[in-house]
Formats: sequence, structure tokens, C-alpha cells
Amino acid sequence: MDRITIGADLSFSRIVHGHWRLNDWNLTTKELLHLTRACMEKGLTTFDHADIYGDYTCEERFGEVLKLEPSLRSKIEIVTKCGIKLLSKKHPDHYIKHYDTSKEHIIKSVNQSLTNLATDYIDVLLIHRPDPYMDPSEVADAFIQLKADGKVRAFGVSNFTPSQVAMLDSYLPFSLVTNQIELSVLHTSPFLDGSIDQCLERRMSPMAWSPLAGGRVFTGEDHQSVRVRKTLTKLRDELNGASIDQLMLAWLLQHPAKIVPIIGTGNLERMERSVEALDIKLTRQQWFEVWESSLGHEVP
Repeated sequence: MDRITIGADLSFSRIVHGHWRLNDWNLTTKELLHLTRACMEKGLTTFDHADIYGDYTCEERFGEVLKLEPSLRSKIEIVTKCGIKLLSKKHPDHYIKHYDTSKEHIIKSVNQSLTNLATDYIDVLLIHRPDPYMDPSEVADAFIQLKADGKVRAFGVSNFTPSQVAMLDSYLPFSLVTNQIELSVLHTSPFLDGSIDQCLERRMSPMAWSPLAGGRVFTGEDHQSVRVRKTLTKLRDELNGASIDQLMLAWLLQHPAKIVPIIGTGNLERMERSVEALDIKLTRQQWFEVWESSLGHEVP
């Protein structure tokens, strides 16, 4: 599998395995280890987490895999996030869902993630959501300390607007390496709101969450879903029977911004199909057929 350069000395697999719904997969630790190995054999070595996933449990589940086979750690890349505080029995002091991007919380969260994940470093740490109460100088101090301590190799953000990325980046002595954003054939606004433009400008590959639009293309009856489904069905017949989900990924993968889709499934067959999307090539006109069907009108 091709790899994407992330920062000065780090690379990701072209597709990332997302663990947001890890608990829904109902896998034992040994089964999760098998799935992880199988992903790696396909060249998929980057795994996406967050401290809050699974009500603060998913990181620890993956850490159990690394405890079973510690040698895997040097062969994979771990992304995790912090900054959201959920209402949870695990945190009875939280009486309202809120954000916390203070230096104290970021460092505390990373230390907990290191314990959960059974590792002594995180490859990329993301601030999970823009925080309206954020002090960027505190975030910068936390990032600088974590990098100096060898606990985090690189830093990024998630769901940030272009101006928010530029603002935080201006406080740092090193560059943010990614912005993880919602992006799919049904959610194209990042192509129009400056997010993708900024990634291209900074040579910063965006990570795409929900690249399959949460399955809406397959079952949605809204006008946009129906239009896009019709177009993808047509292209499926033109491209030797490629599946609709593969075409949705291929549409993102071949964009010049080098978009990195996050695939959140415990089904190995689906992961294998996702990897095969790398071999599907749409013509420029086919790419614009999808674009037009998503927008609902031809380009000006």
C-alpha cells in the first residue's frame, strides 16, 4: 500500500483503521489481534483512536492487543485525540459535556492514553474539537512539552475550520500535520469552505472521517442520496463491477489533496474491499459526475 508523508519524519498508511465503534464489533482481544495483524498484512498500519471512544474504553481495548504482542507497536502508527469531556459514570465530576484544551488536561489525557494503549509514545495527537474557550498558548505549551518528553511525535486537529488551524499553528514552533474532518460524496463542504484549499497550501494531508457517509448512500431516500446512488451505480457498471463503497473511497483517494480515509469496521472483508479501492481510477469526467450528483447541479 502507498504511504502518505505526515510531517517531517512520519508516514501513514493510505487508509486508516478507525476504532470509534470498536466495542460494537464484539471481538475478543485475540480476535482483535487477528484483525490488527490482517490489516497490517494489507499494508494498513495506522490506527485512529480518541480518549472518549467507547465511553473511555476503546484505547484500553487496543492496548490489550499490544500487551499480547508488544512487537506490533514499532510497526504501526497510533493517532488519538483529546479535548472532549463527556458525561460518564467514569467521570462523575462532569455535570455538563464540555471541552477542555488546558495544558493540564492535554498532558493528563496523553498520560492516560499512553497507559491505556500500553505504549510510551503516540504518533499523532489531535485536539478533537474546536474549543471556544481555548487558550492557544496553553495548547502550544502542552504540545511543546509532550514533544520534548518524547510522548508525542506530531500534532494535529480535528473538525477545525481553516482560520482555527491557522490560529493554533501560529503559536507553535512546528507545524500541525493534519486536520481530521468529515468528508464524503455526501459531505463535500470542505472542498468549498477552504479546508481542502488550506491542506493543499500547507501540503498537509487531511484525514476523512465518515468517508462512506454513514451508509446513507445505500439507504437514504433524500434527493442527494438518491442522485449519488444512481451515479455510483452507473459508474459501478462502467468500472468492472467495483462496489459502491469502493467507488466512494476511490473518489476521495485520487484527489490531489491526498485525503486519508478512516474506515471504522471490524469486518475484515470490508477492510479488504476498502484497500482494493486504491486500484480504482476514475476519469476526471467520472469524478465530476459524482461531484455534480452530490451538489445537485452542474458546475458553473
